[in-house]
Amino acid sequence: MNNQTNCIDKCINPLTQLNYHSQFELNDSELSFRFPFEGFEQQISSSLQGCEIQNLKISSKIAPHKTKQGIEPIDGIKNIIAVASGKGGVGKSTVTVMLAKSLQKLGAKVAILDADIYGPSMPRMLGDYGKPGSPDNKSFIPVNANGIRSMSLGYMIDEESPAIWRGSMITRALMQMVEETRWGDIDYLLIDLPPGTGDIQLTMVQKIPVTATVIVTTPQDISLIDAQKAFNMFKKVELPVLGVIENMSLFHCPNCNHEFEIFGKGAGQRMQEKFSTQLLGQLPLNINIREQMDEGKPEKVWGNDSEVSQIGLKIAMKVAQTLASFPVNLNRSAPELKLHSI
Repeated sequence: MNNQTNCIDKCINPLTQLNYHSQFELNDSELSFRFPFEGFEQQISSSLQGCEIQNLKISSKIAPHKTKQGIEPIDGIKNIIAVASGKGGVGKSTVTVMLAKSLQKLGAKVAILDADIYGPSMPRMLGDYGKPGSPDNKSFIPVNANGIRSMSLGYMIDEESPAIWRGSMITRALMQMVEETRWGDIDYLLIDLPPGTGDIQLTMVQKIPVTATVIVTTPQDISLIDAQKAFNMFKKVELPVLGVIENMSLFHCPNCNHEFEIFGKGAGQRMQEKFSTQLLGQLPLNINIREQMDEGKPEKVWGNDSEVSQIGLKIAMKVAQTLASFPVNLNRSAPELKLHSI
C-alpha cells in the first residue's frame, strides 16, 4: 500500500499539471480524490498508469479543509473560497461565475455569496431566477440559479438603487446573509468580494471561516500593483492564496485571426514569481463571455464544450486540486460526492 501511495503521489494530473500528493485516500477497494473531475475520469485514470489501480474504484469525495482557529464552520458548507481583486474592472465577478459553473460541471455542489454590497452583479450574471425566500422571517432560502445557490443584496433592492450604507451596516448585512441563509450541503461556497483591501474584505476573512482565496488580475501593470496589495492583505491575516487568475489576457480577432495583447502581458506570471504563488490560468478577452454574462446566460459560455469552457474547467480543477492538498478538517463529517466508476 505504501509503495502504491508513493506512486500515486508523484503522478501528474494532465489537466492541471499538478501532482496528486496528499490529495487522496486509498484503501483496498477505492481510490478517492478530494477534488471533482467529472467528465475527465479517463484522463485521471490514464495518469495513474504504473500504480496498479486496475482493481480500484476511482471516485471524488470532497472534504472540508481546515480554516483559521476560533472561527466556527457554517453548517453544510465544506469549503469557502474568496475571490478577490485589488481594483475594480478586472472581471472578478465574471471569474467567480466561471469558477462556480465549471466546478458544478466537474461534479461539485456550489454556491455564491455576492459580498459586493455597493455593486452586486450576481443577480444579473446568473439570470432571473426570482428572489430569496424566507419561510420563517428569520432565515433565507438562497436563489437556485440553474443549480448554483446564490445570495446577494442585489436580490433585495432595485438594480438601479444605490446602497448608501456605512461600514457597520455592511458588516451586519454580510454576516446576516452568510449565517442566516439555508445553504444546504455545499462543497464550495464562492464569495465574490468587492475590490480593494478595506473594511468589507477584512470582515469577511476575520469573521467567516474562509478556507482560501483566489486573486483576479488583468495583464496591466496598474492591475498588478493593486492585486499585490490584496495578496499582502491575505498574507497578513494568514489566509492562504491558491493562486492568480489572469483575466482578459489575449484578444483573438475573428476577422484577421491574429492575437492581440490589448492590456499588456505577464502580470500574472510576474505575480507568481514575486509571491511564490501559482498562475491558475488565463482567460481571454472574449465578446461571447461579455454578451452572455450581461444577459444572465452563463451556461452558454461555461456549460458547453467550447474552447473557452475548457479553459474554465481546467482553471476550476486547478483551484480545487490545490485546495485538496490542504490539511483536512477531521472534526467535520464530509458527505460523499460520487462520480462515475472507472
